[in-house]
Amino acid sequence: MTEPEGRVVCSSRGCRATSTWALVWNNPRLHTPDREKVWTACNEHRTTLSEYLALRSFLIRVEPLERGEEQS
Repeated sequence: MTEPEGRVVCSSRGCRATSTWALVWNNPRLHTPDREKVWTACNEHRTTLSEYLALRSFLIRVEPLERGEEQS
């Protein structure tokens, strides 16, 4: 979620921290292979969100969040 001041908030439920990571994923049963979805994560939730996606074989990569990048 992007706040009005441009701050990107962590995708973890209930977390309001600023995101510093982009977790790029795709659910192959719903999306074409070229479609990339993005969750954003703060440092505290990077591992748990990554593990959640990886357990389901959805995680493609984790990279530093670039300014202007939003969740899709």
